[in-house]
Amino acid sequence: MYTLGIDIGSTTSKCVILKDGEEIVAKSIQLGGLGTDGPSAALAELWNASEIKESDIARTTVTGYGRMKFEGGDDEASELTCHALGGRLVYPGLRTVIDIGGQDAKVISLSEDGRMSNFVMNDKCAAGTGRFLDVMANILKMDVNDFGSCAAASTEEIAISSTCTVFAESEVISQLANGVKREDLVAGICTSVAVRVAALARRAGVKELVCMSGGVAKNEAVRRALEKSLDVDIAFDPLAQYFGAIGAARYSYNKLIKQQR
Repeated sequence: MYTLGIDIGSTTSKCVILKDGEEIVAKSIQLGGLGTDGPSAALAELWNASEIKESDIARTTVTGYGRMKFEGGDDEASELTCHALGGRLVYPGLRTVIDIGGQDAKVISLSEDGRMSNFVMNDKCAAGTGRFLDVMANILKMDVNDFGSCAAASTEEIAISSTCTVFAESEVISQLANGVKREDLVAGICTSVAVRVAALARRAGVKELVCMSGGVAKNEAVRRALEKSLDVDIAFDPLAQYFGAIGAARYSYNKLIKQQR
């Protein structure tokens, strides 16, 4: 049985096909989320790269910012539900999911049996999100994907004190004008994101095993700063950016199993 999960975010679109609710047999990702051709491009890539045909899919669930605008899915499911399901599939003992996306940050607490017991979300301010990192990367004339390796070279991390993205932008420009090394600024920027997300995590409650999901999970500097702020180990899997789509596919599988009963 094949089920499809589609995660339409603010900046990227992800697709995952699961076999029997467990095995990832195909996946795709494309830049461009809600309001772009990203979802259709991700689906086209999925069918081109896989021997599985659209007619083979038993059920499709859509999640993410663009789930209500997408036509063609059988179900819609919240990002909270899907990131929890996806994270739990990869890490069976998972208790806390820290999801830093393009426009928001979410912390999801799970019970021992994997049910969501609490969550806290920041969707009112760009600070502590992928958008904040993108803005800073633009100022520094860098690829945001290079932040982790750049921060690793820092010898004197520069704290970013502003809590507002606009003011932080001015602060970084001033620091550059004063001759501060780029790697020290990048380290401070990553720590700034981590500190804000750590505050959310404490409100939600942090229990190990802890993992990160979403695109920012790939940023090693943010992960390490989060570990330091929360004093816990944070698991990372290369599939972290796909957790929402994995969870959506698992949601479809669970629904089919319930119907069969």
